[in-house]
Amino acid sequence: MAQGDVFTHAVTLDVERCRGCTTCIRHCPTQAIRVRGGKAQILPELCIDCGQCIRVCPHHAKQAVFDRFEDWKDRYEYRVALPAPTLYGQFSNLDDVDYVLNGLLQIGFDDVFEVACAAEVVSDYTRRLLQEQKLKTPVISSACPAVVRLIRVRFPGLCSHVLPVAAPVHLAAAMARRAAIEKTGLPSEKIGIFFISPCPAKVTDVRTPIGVEKTEIDHVLSMQEIYIPLVKAMKGLKNLRPLARSGLLGIGWATSGGEAAALLKEQYLAADGIDNVSKILEELEDEKLRNVTFVELNACTGGCVGGAASVENPFIAKARIQRVRKYLPFTHGGAEDGDRFDKERDWRAPLEDTPIKKLDGDMKTALQKMQRVEELEREFPGLDCGACGAPTCRTLAEDVVLGRAKRTDCLFVLRRELGMLLGSEPPLWSKEETP
Repeated sequence: MAQGDVFTHAVTLDVERCRGCTTCIRHCPTQAIRVRGGKAQILPELCIDCGQCIRVCPHHAKQAVFDRFEDWKDRYEYRVALPAPTLYGQFSNLDDVDYVLNGLLQIGFDDVFEVACAAEVVSDYTRRLLQEQKLKTPVISSACPAVVRLIRVRFPGLCSHVLPVAAPVHLAAAMARRAAIEKTGLPSEKIGIFFISPCPAKVTDVRTPIGVEKTEIDHVLSMQEIYIPLVKAMKGLKNLRPLARSGLLGIGWATSGGEAAALLKEQYLAADGIDNVSKILEELEDEKLRNVTFVELNACTGGCVGGAASVENPFIAKARIQRVRKYLPFTHGGAEDGDRFDKERDWRAPLEDTPIKKLDGDMKTALQKMQRVEELEREFPGLDCGACGAPTCRTLAEDVVLGRAKRTDCLFVLRRELGMLLGSEPPLWSKEETP
C-alpha cells in the first residue's frame, strides 16, 4: 500500500455548529475545505490535520478527535504513558519534571517513558547521518507530521529532502514497549502505550503512519483531557520517584528551534506557524536557501507548544519550558539505547507524494479538462474572495470540471447572467470592470 492510500483524519466537522462562514477555507494551507449548501466540507485527500481550521473557526465547528483514557485503560494490564515534552510547559512554577511523571502514575498509568528521551536519540542519530553525508541537504525535519503531509500534498519535489528517520514519538513507543515487556514479562497485547499529544496531526500519524511500518502506540490522548486530573494529582505529591530520563536537549524539542539546536550545528533554520512554513518550503523549492544544512519546520506557532490540543498559551508555555530546562543536565546520553532500535529508527521507504484525485485518469481527457479549467478561471473575476465556497477562483474552476460545483456558484457570474437574462444593458458585471 502506498503511503497515504487510506486517509483517517483526526480533524472533524460538527455540521450542526457550522454556519458556512468561509473563514476556514481562507486559512487552510492545502485548500482542503469547501463550503457547499451552507456547510463546510473537508476533502480528505488534501487535509493534513494541521489544526489551523480548529483555531480560526469562530463557531468551534472543527474539532480534533482523540481517544479517551477512561474508555481504554481497563483493556490493558499494564499502561505506559508517553508524555510529549510540551506537557511540561503547561504547568506554572514547575522546576522538576518528576512532578509531572509521578502525577501520571497517580491518575492510572503504571509506567512512563518520556518522548524527550527518544528525541535525544534521534538528534544523536541525525548528527551522525549529517557527518557521514548520507542525507540530501538541506535536510527537512520529519518530526512534525503536518509538515510532512504538507510537503507530500503541495511540495512533492522536496520529498527527497525529508529526514528519513522516525519521529521521536514512534521510537519512544518502541523503546517503552520493549522495556515494559522486559520489566513485566507480559505479552505485548496486554501492554497499552498511550501517547499524550498536543495536536491532532499526531493522531493521524498514529492511525496512518508515514515512514514506519507499524507504530507501537495504541492510543493518543489529548493533553487537554489529561491536564485537570494531572494538576489535582500533582498537588498531593510529596515523595517523588526519580523517573526523569531526559536532558535539556530532548525537552527543547517542545519549542521551535529546539530540534535544530540539538544538532549542535550553526547552519540551520527554524520556522513555525503554517503560513511561515509554507513560505519557507516555497523558498526551498526555488532553491533559494543554499547555505542551510538543516531546516526545522513546525506547523504550530511556537512549535509543539502551540498545538491545538495544548492548554497554555504557546508563548507562556515556551517560557516555562526554558525554566524547566535550567534544572536539567545537557543530555541523558541515551544514544546507546537507540542503537538497539535500528529497525524502528529508520524509515521503511522513501517519502512519496500524496495520491491526489486528478482531473482524469486518461491523459487526453485530463488535458481537455485542464483547458476547460483555464477557460473557467479566465471567466471568473480572480478575486479569490471565497464567496463561492472555494478558496480561490482556480479551485472553483477545478471543482466545476470535477462536478463538485457550478459556474454560477461564483456570485459575479451569477449576477452577470441574471442581468443578461433580465435584459440589463450593459451587463451588470464584466471581467474588465472587476475592481
